[in-house]
Amino acid sequence: MAKNRFEQLLRDREWVLADGATGTNYFSMGLQSGDAPELWNVEHPDRVALLHQQFIDAGADILLTNSFGGSAYRLKLHQAEHRVGELNAAAAAIARSCADSSDRNVVVAGSMGPTGEILEPVGTLSAQAAESAFAEQARALAEGGADVIWLETMSSKEELQAAGAGAAESGLPIVATMTFDTNGSTMMGVPPPQLVDIYRETVPRLAAFGANCGVGAADLVGTLLSMRSHAEDQDLLVAKANCGIPQFVDGEIQYSGTPELMAEYARLARDCGARIIGGCCGTTPLHLAAMNRALLSHDPRPTPDIEAVVSALGPVTPGTHRVCSHSTAPTEEKRRSRQGRRRRA
Repeated sequence: MAKNRFEQLLRDREWVLADGATGTNYFSMGLQSGDAPELWNVEHPDRVALLHQQFIDAGADILLTNSFGGSAYRLKLHQAEHRVGELNAAAAAIARSCADSSDRNVVVAGSMGPTGEILEPVGTLSAQAAESAFAEQARALAEGGADVIWLETMSSKEELQAAGAGAAESGLPIVATMTFDTNGSTMMGVPPPQLVDIYRETVPRLAAFGANCGVGAADLVGTLLSMRSHAEDQDLLVAKANCGIPQFVDGEIQYSGTPELMAEYARLARDCGARIIGGCCGTTPLHLAAMNRALLSHDPRPTPDIEAVVSALGPVTPGTHRVCSHSTAPTEEKRRSRQGRRRRA
């Protein structure tokens, strides 16, 4: 049986670089507000391929497919819910073609974002229906050539569980990331330390986990610090931060992060133990190239505290500061608890 490219990449490298933003870069290429980026996989595949290639040229080892909103529930907003298989397979095939044309090992990650619905018991979408939608999407991504399924920007435990179960039907390893954009927690109130156990308990075939998006690079590194204090040594942590802070300028959202800031974010994420580092909203190929250069020349430093993160990247929300201040190095009690979990597993 052939080795999975994603698993092989992580065996070969101490750290790998994931790509940057999809939607915010498409806006500069002609995408209009309210349009579905996933339709570009068949209407403008050349533009989708161009961004993938720009990220490869900037140093990306992992390409996320243009399929974040590719579930039937999200596509229904554009009268395209019957095109899940077509659009997701096309997204993976475009990324696969770009990856295979590279002279190095580039991995294709099948991006799956939230449905946009709220699951029971708070909302009306059943877990079974959500799982079925995610499974449909994951199978199409695998058929198109994805190496790994990448769950991103999840907010609730229930949707993460449904996405994980659905993604597992693809047979591929799974990366899971949630977004912490509500005072140090997800929108549904999940704090970073609690998330470490939730990832393990609810996502089959889990290969790596971490955080993406959020309110800025500083908060994401703070989230990573909190996760690290509760993670096992063998856990693979993921950091994919927004490019600084989003701001409204002349009626449009712009991100404050400079290439220099994102370079320091990448170094700090690596110091916190992240092995997969990339950018989210606002991160251009220019930013990613700066991150790649920074990581290539970086000598790992001691794990920073939250004050060092704030000094380098800017302020964090009070919730992030509080959670990080309460997160300490593993105590003997924590180590015994982890050993007990491993014996029970």
